Amino acid sequence: MTMRGRRTDPDCLLPLDCGDAIGDAFIPGELARTIMEIKRSGSQPSGKGPADYFTGQVRIDPLFNPPEPARIATAHVTFEPGARTAWHTHPLGQTLIVTAGCGWAQREGGPVEEIRAGDVVWFPPGERHWHGATATTAMRHIALQDRPDGETVKWLDHVTEEQYRR
Repeated sequence: MTMRGRRTDPDCLLPLDCGDAIGDAFIPGELARTIMEIKRSGSQPSGKGPADYFTGQVRIDPLFNPPEPARIATAHVTFEPGARTAWHTHPLGQTLIVTAGCGWAQREGGPVEEIRAGDVVWFPPGERHWHGATATTAMRHIALQDRPDGETVKWLDHVTEEQYRR
C-alpha cells in the first residue's frame, strides 16, 4: 500500500520514503525487524542475583541482549547494602556505569576502590575483579560486556568478609 510518497507493507514495521533513489522499494519484514528494537521499561522481568555468584540481596534487570552478530549484553544491577558479586572475569572486559548510590570495586591485587553515581569503571579482558554496594549504602550500575561465543562471564570464588571489609 502507498500513502503520500511512503510505501508500507503488512510485514514491514517501518514505512519508507519512496524517492527517485529508492523508487517503489521497501524493506522486507524480516530485515525491518532487525533495524530497531525498543525494549519498553518494565517489559522484561527482574531477576534475583543467584547465590552461586552473589552475596546478599541483588536484583538484575535485563536491558538488552541483541541477536548476533551483535555481541553486547547489558543489565541494570541493584546491590543492597553489603551485597556484592563473587570474583569473576570477562573474556572481552566489562564497563560499569554507576547510576545510583555508592559502592566498592576491586581488581585482584589492587585496593578496594569507592565508586559513586556518575562514575564509569572499566575492567580489561580477563581481569579478576568484584564489585558491589558498600556495607551501609546501596549501589546500582549498568553493566556492559561483550559475549564472544555467547560467554560473558567466568564466575570464580566468593569474596570473603575479610576481602570485602578491607
